[in-house]
Amino acid sequence: MENYSPAIICAFLDALKQGLVKMDLGYTVAGFAVGILVGLTGVGGGSLMTPLLVFLFGFKPAVAVGTDLLFAAITKTGGVWVHHNKHSSVDWKIVGWLALGSLPFAVATLFVLKHLSSIGKETSGAITFTLGVALLLTAFSLIVRSVLLSRAAKLKPIDDDHSTPENAGRFKHLQIPATILIGAVLGILVTLSSVGAGALGTVALLFLYPRMTTLKIVGTDLAHAIPLTAVAGLGHLSLGNVDLVLLGSLLIGSLPGIWIGSHLSAKIPERILRPALATILMLIGLKFVLQ
Repeated sequence: MENYSPAIICAFLDALKQGLVKMDLGYTVAGFAVGILVGLTGVGGGSLMTPLLVFLFGFKPAVAVGTDLLFAAITKTGGVWVHHNKHSSVDWKIVGWLALGSLPFAVATLFVLKHLSSIGKETSGAITFTLGVALLLTAFSLIVRSVLLSRAAKLKPIDDDHSTPENAGRFKHLQIPATILIGAVLGILVTLSSVGAGALGTVALLFLYPRMTTLKIVGTDLAHAIPLTAVAGLGHLSLGNVDLVLLGSLLIGSLPGIWIGSHLSAKIPERILRPALATILMLIGLKFVLQ
């Protein structure tokens, strides 16, 4: 967007410096709690953090979404580093196809938001409704994901280097267009709600690439989420929808929370965690859609 200038970057850095001395303990605790849940369940922070910021702290939906997008871009970077360097579990070809759909549509959505804002149109209602829909889809995906993983476990896995269209059978000519289309949908959904890059992206890849290893699907989805959330987050920053003090406070709390949650995840049965979380997200999603 045309507002991405050195002045914006300088303003960002100055505000960040000033904000470091104003960190709110409540935001840090919230970040820590969400970090633990992310580590326990693997569900993206957006589906947990954004509703928390709106309902508990009273932030406007647009600010909650914009701040959470930059929060996600930063926190997911470390995960991709591990997946790429330690596990070699990122299919960069699929990341490229997803980004081919998601990034242009994310930018287009930002321009629409900017245009509506410039003519005085209120966008909070659209963002709130989209957030509710995204949360409902995420809740559904948590249930479907376990079914897809069980089905994938019964299939004979193939070499990851050959898990792309060449081995998609009679539907191979549709796999790349479908991946780009999924990326486009995620681009719009994530830009408007900050939700969907994790849980929904993973389920979509499980449908499209059932014989890819689970580790590679997770790594690929995570790698795609970084440019998408970064572009969308910077767009919201240019629109004034990012609270930098809040962002810093959340980061301070969430990073140790994710580490602790990841270590606790093996001790809490997934069959209890995921249905409970899906129910909570469904209730919150319904509240957003109906309000």
